[in-house]
Amino acid sequence: MGAGVAAALAAQGDRVAGLSRSGTAPDGVLALAVDVTDPGAVDEAVRRVAEAHGDVEVLVAAAGTSLDALAARTRPADWDRVLATNLTGSMNAARAVLPGMMRARSGRVVLVSSVMAARGGAGLAAYGASKGGVEGLARSLAREVAPRGITVNAVAPGFVDTALTDSLSTSAREEYLAAIPLGRTATLEEVVAPILFLASPGSSYVTGAVLGVDGGLGMGR
Repeated sequence: MGAGVAAALAAQGDRVAGLSRSGTAPDGVLALAVDVTDPGAVDEAVRRVAEAHGDVEVLVAAAGTSLDALAARTRPADWDRVLATNLTGSMNAARAVLPGMMRARSGRVVLVSSVMAARGGAGLAAYGASKGGVEGLARSLAREVAPRGITVNAVAPGFVDTALTDSLSTSAREEYLAAIPLGRTATLEEVVAPILFLASPGSSYVTGAVLGVDGGLGMGR
């Protein structure tokens, strides 16, 4: 998902950097190998981005990992790993870019949550908890930085055709598909487009929102 957003931003002429553990990124995107759970590494990456492109004007925090395990069988190390990537990683990224945005009195922060934050899912306690935290983080940050002209929002995708959802068991995938009013998973492009909107000037009066992009799965959240 992060690569899709990076490619779309680059295609519209933006100067884009992509941070990932693999250090790979789409053509035209500055690629940096970073573990988002390491705040020092994230700070250094943002410094390098600023040297190459100037202060960050838009952050899309899309790093994510999941765990398919019942709560009673979730090992503490696995719980910590999921929260460190999904929740603490989002905080590390936001904390690194906000000083520059605050100086500029402008900026867009988009955090990627999940329909599971509101809906819940058996075997997804760690994932659901981490994404619920992302939504709380988005709202708190939105209140903190709104006086500086910075917006902070979250996008909560449902099931998207990515490697993360491919890791679901067949039975779990079939169960979720049956619950989606639109009856199908989303394409990557269908999730990238709302993220681009929240990153654009057109979203200047939207902050603290959680935008569901889930085919109706999280309806009534």
